[in-house]
Amino acid sequence: MAAPKNTTSFENILLGLKNKIYSPVYFLYGEESYFIDVISDYIEKNVLSETEKEFNQNIIYGKDIDIPTLISYARRFPMMSNYQVIIVKEAQGLDKIEDLDPYILNPMESTILVLCYKYEKIDRRKTFFKNIEKKGILFESAKIYDNKIPDWIAEYVRKLNYSITAKACFLLAEFLGNDISKIVNEISKLIINIPEKQEITEEYVEKNIGISKDYNVFELQKALGKKDILKANQIINYFAANQRDNPLVKVIPLLFSYFSKILIYHHLPDKSRNNVAAALSVPPFFVMDYQKAAANYTSGKVISIISLLREYDLKAKGVDSNATTVPDGELMKELIFRILH
Repeated sequence: MAAPKNTTSFENILLGLKNKIYSPVYFLYGEESYFIDVISDYIEKNVLSETEKEFNQNIIYGKDIDIPTLISYARRFPMMSNYQVIIVKEAQGLDKIEDLDPYILNPMESTILVLCYKYEKIDRRKTFFKNIEKKGILFESAKIYDNKIPDWIAEYVRKLNYSITAKACFLLAEFLGNDISKIVNEISKLIINIPEKQEITEEYVEKNIGISKDYNVFELQKALGKKDILKANQIINYFAANQRDNPLVKVIPLLFSYFSKILIYHHLPDKSRNNVAAALSVPPFFVMDYQKAAANYTSGKVISIISLLREYDLKAKGVDSNATTVPDGELMKELIFRILH
């Protein structure tokens, strides 16, 4: 049965699949691999029975097949099954993918062809992609903006029948970034020993995600914001002694984000709590921390710090040839000293 129109959201595609409403073609593309993997994995595991899979399911990599061969596979009839499933992983490796257009215009209703075109954008205005939209499902798996990640985490956890504090969401988002696959993997580890409907707190996140309660980049940000020289030095010395868990290339982007928000705060005409929270994309209870930090660092000093962070990022990555012999731990200490003084 052909999939109905307006099913191109992630949730609706999965709902259609769960209701056994299949499209002859799924073109899944975009920079976020997680949603592509979830859809293709569901099709791989659930459309056919184990017996049917033996003769009617093919998992192929784009670099290992050409378009004429792929079309010949797609035009086969299933054996002792209503459908055959062909999943092309890394479809961006297919040469001349638009040569698939004749098949797209006249697909086999008994074939479910899934093209996983990862990490790249497409021009949806092209005839080839317009034809996919007419005949099948064209789905963009876009990256979620950093400021939307905490809300996404809260909703994902809710669907798992748990709850999570706003601080815990923010901590996960800041620590893990916007890599959805990584976030999902860490949440899966988190909930193993938590009864359903229990709330996940920031303390539980700190304990189980490998974030030291007292020595983590968020405590470093607080110490820098307050200009607590002793605490900042304690944390950075801990980082220097545990570089595997706290590499400089991971610390710098978080500090860059932190000081960028302080700079934004400086230039906000409306510094009311709710407006600051919205402008900085942080929960309202973090606003006071940014107010204190802005009082300790002038706009000019923050601009200077951002330049420092860029400089040390290059050094940490070995781009600055003069820094190649300086250990990361020493670079960390030097950077924090220059931020504070």
